[in-house]
Amino acid sequence: MEKIRNKFLVLKNLSSNDKPLWGKMTAQHMVEHLIYTFEGSTGVREFECFSPEDKLPKLKRILLSNRPLPKLFITPLLGEKLMELKFDSFEVAVSELEKQLESFETYFAQNPEATPINPTFGKLNKEEWIRFHHKHVDHHFSQFGLL
Repeated sequence: MEKIRNKFLVLKNLSSNDKPLWGKMTAQHMVEHLIYTFEGSTGVREFECFSPEDKLPKLKRILLSNRPLPKLFITPLLGEKLMELKFDSFEVAVSELEKQLESFETYFAQNPEATPINPTFGKLNKEEWIRFHHKHVDHHFSQFGLL
């Protein structure tokens, strides 16, 4: 998770007014969206899997590959709409995202066999969630030209 922690350093180059290269999220929506998925990976939020059971092995292979997440992927969890913002500011959201990374590390230290559900990829273990978070962070940081 140290690699993700290091990636978070580029958030210092982002402001709440920066526009995405694609999609409709604001910078704060993007950060809060990442928080939301970290909460799902630690059981704070429980997600259902929207993918058919027979497709999960193929989807998991894609997750574990070097293939990036598609640019305009619409998560079935949220659909086309933007999430309502939860935090008072972009800066507060960034601080919370950093806390969520710590929560992830603590959660899996205490629950090493846990397999929280990802809405697309189904049950994921710690290493698979790490892989997902890497891809997901890269996807959204690229969306804002941070990578």
